[in-house]
Amino acid sequence: MTNRFETPKAPLRAEPRPYVATPNVQSVPATAAGLIRSTLVAAGAAGVILVLFWLPAEYGIDPTGVGHLTGLTEMGDIKQQLAAEAEADAQAAAAEPVVAGAAVLATVDAAPEILARLDWIDAQLAAISAVVGAPPGLTDPVAVAAPAAEPAPEAAAPASDPVEAAVAEAAAPEPTAVPATPGWRDEVSYTLNPGEGIEVKLAMEEGKTARFFWTASGSVVNFDLHGDGSGQNIRYEQGRAVPEAAGSLTAAFTRNHGWFWRNRTEAPVTVTLRAGGDYSELKAP
Repeated sequence: MTNRFETPKAPLRAEPRPYVATPNVQSVPATAAGLIRSTLVAAGAAGVILVLFWLPAEYGIDPTGVGHLTGLTEMGDIKQQLAAEAEADAQAAAAEPVVAGAAVLATVDAAPEILARLDWIDAQLAAISAVVGAPPGLTDPVAVAAPAAEPAPEAAAPASDPVEAAVAEAAAPEPTAVPATPGWRDEVSYTLNPGEGIEVKLAMEEGKTARFFWTASGSVVNFDLHGDGSGQNIRYEQGRAVPEAAGSLTAAFTRNHGWFWRNRTEAPVTVTLRAGGDYSELKAP
């Protein structure tokens, strides 16, 4: 009995369909002029990104002022400060073996002077023994050691020389006087944990001068005194492991000028800043 729903078995075959272009999709011809135009557009976009964002964020260079508005310039300044501190630490670590080698050479160079000094002492003892008529048996090492036990006159001789006393007095370091200038307008203090940094700026007009004094309260910090704003940047001074500083700051241009401190020690450090003079505002966190 034949099932009426059965169909004759025939091999399946894919039939090619003609390609019909979609009217809403248009292709762009790859011409030389089109490629050049696309390349120039991409290069222009990359240049805009470079100037507006990358240079301020990486190097603190802000020719347009957009980086200052977005905060990227400050981030770039901090990166440059960290890079400078890392380079200075590496140079200090490389210089330590050289300093140790110099100390060893100084000790070796001083050895002949010490031997000559001992020979002179022996000659003096021999002369004293000859004057007092000491028997030859007392010139052995045991007898010579007895007069050497009283070096008081020998030690007192250099101190009695007025020339050496004057040189020692002139070489003595003078104590650092804490500035007593009155009239500070602002005073702020911050406690920095190890590795932590902070920035304080003065809003100043070009050519105006501000007085300052800051101290690490018995410890040391790394600092960077700089200015930025309106697409301009300047670095006045920087230092490593500095306990305190005082002086005056003259603004090279109108905008913000101030300090960035970082604690590179193993303990918290309190930084205190006193400022006075010609500035409109102290900008602190």
